Amino acid sequence: MILRFCISALFLTGLLLAKIDAAPRTNILILLADDLGQRDLVCYHPRSFYETPNIDHLAAQGVRFSDGYSANPVCSPTRYALVTGKWPTRAGLTNFLPGNRTERFQGAPLTLQLPTSETTLAEALKPAGYHSVFVGKWHLGANESDWPEHHGFDENIAGCSAGHPKRWFSPYQNPRLKDGPPGEFLTERLADETIAAMKRAKESGKPFFIYHAFYQVHIPLEAPADLVAKYEAKAKRLGLQAIFKPEEQIQISVSSARQVRQNQTLPVYAAMVESMDHATGKILAALDALGLADNTLVIFTSDNGGLSTAEGSPTSNLPFRAGKGWLYDGGIREPFIVRWPGVAVPGMVETTPVTTLDIFPTVLDAAGLKTNQGDGIDLGPLLRGEKLAPRDLYWHYPHYSNQGGFPGGAIRSGDWKLIERFEDGAVSLYDIQKDPGEKTDLSTEESQRTREMREKLHAWYRETGAKFLGPLEKGPAAWSPYKIDPGP
Repeated sequence: MILRFCISALFLTGLLLAKIDAAPRTNILILLADDLGQRDLVCYHPRSFYETPNIDHLAAQGVRFSDGYSANPVCSPTRYALVTGKWPTRAGLTNFLPGNRTERFQGAPLTLQLPTSETTLAEALKPAGYHSVFVGKWHLGANESDWPEHHGFDENIAGCSAGHPKRWFSPYQNPRLKDGPPGEFLTERLADETIAAMKRAKESGKPFFIYHAFYQVHIPLEAPADLVAKYEAKAKRLGLQAIFKPEEQIQISVSSARQVRQNQTLPVYAAMVESMDHATGKILAALDALGLADNTLVIFTSDNGGLSTAEGSPTSNLPFRAGKGWLYDGGIREPFIVRWPGVAVPGMVETTPVTTLDIFPTVLDAAGLKTNQGDGIDLGPLLRGEKLAPRDLYWHYPHYSNQGGFPGGAIRSGDWKLIERFEDGAVSLYDIQKDPGEKTDLSTEESQRTREMREKLHAWYRETGAKFLGPLEKGPAAWSPYKIDPGP
């Protein structure tokens, strides 16, 4: 009798394990906007000039992170962090590619492509049978050997070295995208490509990982004429006029102060935001129509803050200071939305700071895989409404940005954020919750906290192999934390 019971138990256990193994893998859809500030979305800024009903609806269905951050204030490093889960500092990929301008000092040495030695999300998902598709802006290396198909993606649609499209309307002049009918709009076309990829994956029976990287809302600014006209009329009806103020700077470089846009008024930018939102809605509607939505993890975020201090300064990030290319929160605070049916609590707003690096472990957990790679954390517990142990977030930008930003590093620890400038080593400290505009430097009043946070930041520099500014020919010696803080 006992033997018969054991055999029956083993048989039932085998059936249960077979059912678990046969359970479909969670599909993964990452939607990455380009240069979209957090305040560009109505779900983060109800008084926004722009209209984003589809992304707002996505936020209502999932978890919206109030303190979501990009890994870097410019694009390529954040894209590296997304596909590897690592601090960009580790690879020396700390600026947009191939930018490395000089001013008073030479920018730090820059790695010019995603190293082939890195294990990307697409490669990490292969053992679980995922079909991986890249759609849109890649910008992680100039040579074809650097592009998505050489980093684990089974399909590459429109991914190349370009940091922005040569043309928004067909013919596109993109080496990885066939031209469409004359006048076809790139954003709509790429949405259609993602939908087609989802259909192919469903027919194949394989789980999919689709990384859809919008080229929007990066310059050049261009959108369908009817949408631009809509926002021209809206701006006129509301009597909007653009307002600019100078960005106060302490830096000792030769850069002059930049003018920062204070309000959202630009019709063409608003049209670009809405067309990106429409494409997002189109993709999400297709997930529903295909019966895939309930088994798909969707993550929406951006690669850096909104452009507000250069190249037309098309948007405002207020109350956050500055924008793209700056270490202030205007340059790194992002929309960060996660919808995961059955896991993420619908409509929840989570205040725990999170970052691009967290996408890697979260995706692998959703796929039923575990990883020791990377510097991020699995967001699954937060999505379920649980709490995680506090941690510090770091940024390292040893370059002069095209947008006027200074070379520096930063650490956020709890409600506090410290910024260190690499030209002279000056530091500033902000209570980021009480002072989101980073207007009041508390480094003198909070001298002990400043010292402790700076020590943490320097230890992180050493741990990640951070590189710093170099001198120009016959120029002054560059400051380095290693000179004053050699470490153990």
